[in-house]
Amino acid sequence: MNGEEPRDDPIRVVVCDDQALVRAGFVTILSLQPGMEVVGEAGDGRTGVAVARRVRPDVVVMDVRMPVLDGIEATRLLAGPGVADPVKVLAVTTFNLDEHVYDALRAGAGGFLLKDATPAELVAGVRTVAAGESLLSPAVTRRLIGRFGSRIRAADPAAPGEGNPLAVLSEREREVLTLIADGLSNGEIAAALVISHETVKTYVSRILTKLDLRDRVQAVIFAFRTGLVTVHD
Repeated sequence: MNGEEPRDDPIRVVVCDDQALVRAGFVTILSLQPGMEVVGEAGDGRTGVAVARRVRPDVVVMDVRMPVLDGIEATRLLAGPGVADPVKVLAVTTFNLDEHVYDALRAGAGGFLLKDATPAELVAGVRTVAAGESLLSPAVTRRLIGRFGSRIRAADPAAPGEGNPLAVLSEREREVLTLIADGLSNGEIAAALVISHETVKTYVSRILTKLDLRDRVQAVIFAFRTGLVTVHD
C-alpha cells in the first residue's frame, strides 16, 4: 500500500514478454540498475505465473498480449481478487489505452507503461510499483475513465443489501476520493483543498485502508462503481 518505508534489499523483478528482443532489453536495463535484480523471465503468461510463484519477486513486468496465457489472465492469477498473497504487477503494452490495459488494471495490475517508454521511465515504474504505489498518471486516469467509465459501473454494480460502502469514509475522505477519481495527483489535491502534501498522503492511506483497496487504481474503480462520481462529473 502507499507509503511503504524505503528498502535496503534489492527489488527483485521477473520480466514476462513474448518478444525476445524486448524481453532481453528490459532484462538488461533493469539488471544494470543499483538496488534492482532480475530473478526470472518468461516468454508467455503461463510460464510467467509459474516463475513468479516460484521465486516470489517484488514486481512482475508483464506484457499484456502474449501466447499460451495472456498477460491479463496471468495478472489475475498473480494479483487478482481472492489471491491470498498477491504479487505486484506492472503491465506493459504497445498501445496507449488499449482496452486490454483497462482489463489488466481490473485484474490487479498496479499500473502500466507503454513499450516505447524510456529506460528511465521503465526503472522508475518498477520502483513505483515495488513501493506499493500506482503507476497511473492523472492525465491517463482521466482518459481511461473517459473511455471506460460507463463500463466500470456496468461491470461492478454495488452489491445490494450491503448498505452504503462509502459510509466508512469521513466527508473529507470522500472529497479526497472524488479528486483521486478525477485523476488529480497528490500535489493537485493538496492545492485544491489547501492542505499539505503529507496530509493528502495520510488521507489516501486511510481511504485505501478503510475500503480494503490496494492502490489508487482500485480507488478510482471503486469511486465509479459506487456512484460517488460518474463519467459526466
